[in-house]
Amino acid sequence: MPLEVLTMGRVGVDVYPLQTGVGLAEVTTFGKYLGGSPTNVAVAAARYGHSSAVVTKTGRDPFGDFVRTALTGYGVDTRFVGTSDIAPTPVTFCEIFPPDDFPLYFYRLPKAPDLDLRPEELDLAAVRDAWIFWVTGTGLSEEPSRSATLAALAHRAKSGPTVFDLDWRPMFWKDAGRARAYYAEALRHTTVAVGNLDECEVATGEREPYAAAKALLAAGVELAVVKQGPKGVLAVDRTGSAVEIPPVPVEVVNGLGAGDAFGGALCHGLLSGWDTRRTVAFANAAGAIVAGRLSCSDAMPTEAEVDTKLREATTSPTTEQRA
Repeated sequence: MPLEVLTMGRVGVDVYPLQTGVGLAEVTTFGKYLGGSPTNVAVAAARYGHSSAVVTKTGRDPFGDFVRTALTGYGVDTRFVGTSDIAPTPVTFCEIFPPDDFPLYFYRLPKAPDLDLRPEELDLAAVRDAWIFWVTGTGLSEEPSRSATLAALAHRAKSGPTVFDLDWRPMFWKDAGRARAYYAEALRHTTVAVGNLDECEVATGEREPYAAAKALLAAGVELAVVKQGPKGVLAVDRTGSAVEIPPVPVEVVNGLGAGDAFGGALCHGLLSGWDTRRTVAFANAAGAIVAGRLSCSDAMPTEAEVDTKLREATTSPTTEQRA
């Protein structure tokens, strides 16, 4: 059976402090968690009961073993998790200064194994047949991952919902000036683009939310989702119909996994056949739940938890208008 959600790209181990409000130099206790944005999206999709897998690579080390064991525990298929000898499995540390300061420290040099994905190694049939295929901007940052990502997108040829998480991480790019050209090529092959204002500006040159959404649609996608932080989420489809979802109140513990929770919930809405309003509202609430928890993968909510959060939300009604 085809997978319902197949993601591709970054994987690693998140090492998060169990003490908040202090820098790493003062932290004495940490928790170890599965990490990497597309990996977390696959975990979130599995939490909603969907078959999911991630196309990635680890190093040949104990942390690579941990990644596979964790994925299996979350119900994520590991058949496309390869091994690379170029470097150990990446580790990411963060500092936690709620509500909005979460510095990240990536240990991915000289190159992370997940950037060693090669076009000839891909199971292109699985890519084409998956109900949803999800890629990220980080996958475009270096070769051979860039060629592998673009080859997968070209082969899929929009045969189903194909999501491009803009995922701008400038520290991963040796030549950031070329990013927009690669983003444009990826957008031609995708049906849904998701990004915050900074990421939209990198991809399109536009920062104003409606202008960014229109630019993403002009680049080839059918649905543009622009995350506006404390202003909520804007989604615009090719007909020009726009939905704005206000933020869900939450006491932030660690905001780093909120975007991945949003992504997994977005996939759930697309697979469930929901309209844009319901899908984005559900994704927005899922992101809020994870922002109120410490970890990323471990924190992904169930559908019942998100529905409860939506009922509890005291935000203003969703608004619709023409873009």
